[in-house]
Amino acid sequence: MNRSLARKVKRALVRVTNISLIGYRGSGKTTVGTRLAERLGWSYVDSDQKVIDKTGRTIREMFDKQGELAFREIESEVIMKLADCRHHVISLGGGVVLREANRDCIQRFSYVVWLQASVNTLCDRIASDPASVTMRPDLTPEGGRKEVIRILKERHSYYESCADLEIDTTDHGADSVVDMICSHV
Repeated sequence: MNRSLARKVKRALVRVTNISLIGYRGSGKTTVGTRLAERLGWSYVDSDQKVIDKTGRTIREMFDKQGELAFREIESEVIMKLADCRHHVISLGGGVVLREANRDCIQRFSYVVWLQASVNTLCDRIASDPASVTMRPDLTPEGGRKEVIRILKERHSYYESCADLEIDTTDHGADSVVDMICSHV
């Protein structure tokens, strides 16, 4: 069975109980997620915020003091707990897809929407978000545009493998993206 048909069968067999948003930082997960939850009358959860709440540290502090591996462990614990949620819109950290167990888990408990944007748009959004600069670390030594290109390339197949729906947010406002998601679930 091809991937597209398998997704259609999944949607037909399983009532959507959660919607998870994946994608690189700056793709619109938080903005779209909060508006989508409001529209559906569901709860909204940001997995990165759950990690921050659990550890008392920003993601940047975790990376600096404990390393990426420790962050990814706690992130996975948070994802496993979110599997028990019902009627939630969940914005997931951009790197959550790096672990196969995370990908399997989010596919089991939610309809997965991959939000994408052009490299220029991502860079502009990241640069204009003060929280991104202070709370999130660079993931490669080069940082900036080169980092975005490199990380997108590394994660593309992971995002693609678990997405039920892909939406390019480059030229769409949050409400338009919410409309697109609602028309597919």
